[in-house]
Amino acid sequence: MSVASNGLHIICKRCNVDEAIQLIRTEKVCSKCFCQYVTTKAIKRMETYKMRGSVKVARKLLLPLSFGPSSASLLHILDGHLQGQYDRMNRAAYELFVVHIDQYVDEKDRKDSEALLEKYKARFPRHTYISLGLEEALRLESIDWKSLNLPILPEDESEKPATERLQNMIGSMPSPTSRTDIIATLLTRLLVDVAKKNACESILFGESTTRLAEKTLTETAKGRGFSLPWQVSDGMSTYGVGFNYPLRDLLKKELVTFSYLTVPPLTDLIVQQELSSNISASSKNTTIDDLMAQYFETVEKDYPSIVANVVRTSSKLQSLPVDETTDCGLCGLPVEEGTDGIYGWGGDQNSVSRLPRAVGQDSVLCYGCSRSING
Repeated sequence: MSVASNGLHIICKRCNVDEAIQLIRTEKVCSKCFCQYVTTKAIKRMETYKMRGSVKVARKLLLPLSFGPSSASLLHILDGHLQGQYDRMNRAAYELFVVHIDQYVDEKDRKDSEALLEKYKARFPRHTYISLGLEEALRLESIDWKSLNLPILPEDESEKPATERLQNMIGSMPSPTSRTDIIATLLTRLLVDVAKKNACESILFGESTTRLAEKTLTETAKGRGFSLPWQVSDGMSTYGVGFNYPLRDLLKKELVTFSYLTVPPLTDLIVQQELSSNISASSKNTTIDDLMAQYFETVEKDYPSIVANVVRTSSKLQSLPVDETTDCGLCGLPVEEGTDGIYGWGGDQNSVSRLPRAVGQDSVLCYGCSRSING
């Protein structure tokens, strides 16, 4: 990493060290300055969450760990931040509750996942760790399972293992995009449930600018554009738990590079995934999520400002008042009167033209969840 692509050394613009390569957008800096740049971006964002100050009791924050470069980088950065607070004040303003939600079903994969989590515990021992399977979401009372009108409900096959029941339910979805959407929804609901049960003030998602841009267009395409103020912005979510994104000012490619440059590197803690650019757009198994990830993976290489502009624009969206809403039976997001179901919202913002909810109908599904379940 010390020689530029043309074979010549370049002087770092920040510290004048003769060991530099173009790492920060269009700026040429050395690896040390690059790591400092990434760390500073994340810590400054954390400071906006009011995590500093004279607090007698450390605030508990939940950090979802996916074994990807973003969440691994966030854990590394915050671990160093907490160590610095202990060194200066012998206390810390917050503590991390690290949660890994295992989506694997195969027993061997789960054992590999457990072994990798042990590596994290050895590398960052000061934090509390917990590992759960995604099938735990089937026990959530906050989800109105009967309102989903699924051909297979979680409780219908109670004698079968939870992992098999989850597979059967997800397999009943009409398309690959629907299956991906349901998994992501269950993952979020389970994280919120864990956060509440463990008295966590907020959830620190390791999502980069690139990932938030993907989510902006993906959720809009799925019919959940109304939820963007809660899904891509820092602050209190409708679930009663804060959603914060400390890495929102950094591109995914910058975090991938950062994971290689830390001392020691984070690469042995990261599960490498196939590049989105290697996924065929014509494949019948390609999802909306795949296409958006593929698009922004290409855009961030040459036009990083476009990625940042998407996130900045979506972050300016204002959430609607939730006084006259009903929570979606699946995702839990507030649904305005008359906008639930596939036919409840067709792009018309005029509330007068919306269909009224049936008498006695207490549970509803938002337009996005209805599309996922019904196709």
